[in-house]
Amino acid sequence: MKLAARVGRGPLIRPADVLPSLPELEVVSVFNPAAARVGDEIVLLLRVSERPRSDVAPPAGAVTLELGGPRLVARPLPPGLRAEDVVGMTFLDVQARPPRVAVGYVRRDTPGLDLSDRRTIRFKGGVSLTGSEDYLSQMSHLRVARSRDGVHFSVDRGPALTPSYLLEEYGIEDPRAARIDGAWHVTYVSVSRLGITTSLATTRDFVAFERRGVVLHPDQKDVVLFPERFGGRYAALTRPMPQSFARVFGIWIAFSTDLVSWGDHRPLALPRPGCWDSARTGAGSVPFRTPRGWLELYHGVDHDSRYAMGALLLDGADPRRVIARSPEPILVPQEPFEREGVNADTIFACGHVPLDDHGGKVRVYYGAADSVVGAADVDVTAVLAHLEPVPDAEQLALC
Repeated sequence: MKLAARVGRGPLIRPADVLPSLPELEVVSVFNPAAARVGDEIVLLLRVSERPRSDVAPPAGAVTLELGGPRLVARPLPPGLRAEDVVGMTFLDVQARPPRVAVGYVRRDTPGLDLSDRRTIRFKGGVSLTGSEDYLSQMSHLRVARSRDGVHFSVDRGPALTPSYLLEEYGIEDPRAARIDGAWHVTYVSVSRLGITTSLATTRDFVAFERRGVVLHPDQKDVVLFPERFGGRYAALTRPMPQSFARVFGIWIAFSTDLVSWGDHRPLALPRPGCWDSARTGAGSVPFRTPRGWLELYHGVDHDSRYAMGALLLDGADPRRVIARSPEPILVPQEPFEREGVNADTIFACGHVPLDDHGGKVRVYYGAADSVVGAADVDVTAVLAHLEPVPDAEQLALC
C-alpha cells in the first residue's frame, strides 16, 4: 500500500532560488515551510537561513564584535583586513530603530575562538558560567513563496518576518499556519541565548503580518494550533524540551481561551522504545479532520538521528485521546536531497494543503536535510488504514 508519493524529481525550492536579504549574506538553506491555500494560490512561508559571505573582504564601514560579554558590542572594524583574516557573523542590531539583522566580523586570530563548526562561533572566555559562549554564524528569517500549481514557486525578494527583538537574536524558524476565525495564525520558533520560545503572528493574505509576541516560555518548539475550538478553548500540540531527569522530548497538548496564555498541559505522544520514533517526537503540519478523527502528520526521530514522518489519529471531540498511531513511517529519507545536506537523513514537515474537496489526499511540504523544500502527496485513506489502534492504557509508552 503506497502511503505517499514524492512530487517532482527533486527539491521544489533550493537556496539558489532565494535572493539573500543583504548583499553581505548568502542563502545556506531554505526549508521547513508552513503551507496555506489562499484564493487560487498555494502559499509557503519558508524558513530561510543565511550566513555572511566568506569570499569578499569586509565592506567599508564594517563593524567588529566584542565577544564574551552579556551582550554583543559592535565597534568599527580596522580597515585593510582581507576576507581570509576574519569570520563573519550575523547578529541582531538592537541599537537600530527598528532593530535589524546585520553582519559583524571577528578576527580569526582572536584568542579563544573555536571555528571547528561552521554553523557556530565558539568563544572560550568572558562572563559565561560554562566557560564558553556559542554564537550563530548564520540566522533564519521567514519568507513567502507563491504558486498556482503547488509545484513551481515564485519566492518573494525580501523577508516577510525577521528577528525583531532580543528573544529573537538568533533567528526565527519553522512556522506553521492554521486558519482560525478567518485569519491565518502562524506559530514559529524564536531563538536567543535565553532559550527557545514560541511566538505567534496573524495574517489574512501573507503580505501584512501582525506579531503577537512570545506565547510559550523556553524551551518550547514544534507548536501547532488546531483550526477549531474544543468546548470554547483553543488547542495546540506542543513540544517541551526538559533538561532534567530522562530529557524526554515528545508531543504534548495544551489549551487556551485567547491563543496567548496556555494551560492544561499534558503528554500526548511520547517517543516509543524500539520504534522508528524512539528518540523524540514533534508535531508537523496542522491537524486536519477526517471521518475518523483528527489526523496529525508528525516527525519521529530514531537513535540514528533519522527524521521520518508518521501519523497520529486523535479523537474528533477530545484531541487529548490518541486513537491510533503509525507502526512504521509514512515517508522516510531516501532521495539524495533528503539524505545529504546540513542535517542528513531528515524529512521535517511543517505544512500541507488539501488536494480535493473530500480530504482524500493532501500535499505535504517538508524540509529535506535542513537544506531544501520537498513535497509529497499523501493518501489519507491509505494512511488511516495503515494506523494501529492505541489502547487507552498504552497511549504514552508502547509500540
